[in-house]
Amino acid sequence: MEFLAQVVDFFLHLDKHLADIITEYGTLTYLILFLIVFTETGLVVMPLLPGDSLLFATGALAASTGALNPWIVIPLLIVAALMGDNVNYFVGKFLGSTIKKRERILFFKREYLEQTEAFYEKHGGKTVIMARFIPIVRTIAPFVAGAGSMTYSRYILFCVVGALLWVPTLTMLGFFFGNLPIVKKNFELVIFGIIGLSVLPMVWQFVKAKFMMPKA
Repeated sequence: MEFLAQVVDFFLHLDKHLADIITEYGTLTYLILFLIVFTETGLVVMPLLPGDSLLFATGALAASTGALNPWIVIPLLIVAALMGDNVNYFVGKFLGSTIKKRERILFFKREYLEQTEAFYEKHGGKTVIMARFIPIVRTIAPFVAGAGSMTYSRYILFCVVGALLWVPTLTMLGFFFGNLPIVKKNFELVIFGIIGLSVLPMVWQFVKAKFMMPKA
């Protein structure tokens, strides 16, 4: 419970914690940010690390303090996201046949893999791009793509597009709007708003599938 409380506190006060990290570690902050993004996208068991909100807070602090250079941060975190996705994809590729032979490995059921494969088949590569903007799903999607039938040549194209959209968009939103007085005063609400907007596509797909699709 204490660990969960610390995770929640880190989420809600990212601006303060990140400012403390910059003060404490200076240029090593670039490495810390790289490792957080790499871990969130690369380790399927670490989906609760901040992603969208971290990028927003990074952009805001880059603008307000000048301690972080956005022209370094953005390419660096694009690379971190791509490296994480590739690790996750190939781990999924390695374990895919094992998952298909068993009913469950950890929290992955064979039926989940089959359903996701069908979803990928129906919606194509845009699923990979959409997943980039959805917390938790962004961590699981590369693993499932690797464990399923999506070829690497197809996956990597959409993976790169997703990273090129995700990192610059959220970082520059923080850079230009993160230091507005209303945003700084209500930073916790802004973080919740970012998370809420991020999960809207997933909620919409669920509602559409549950209530709007014709019954067989």
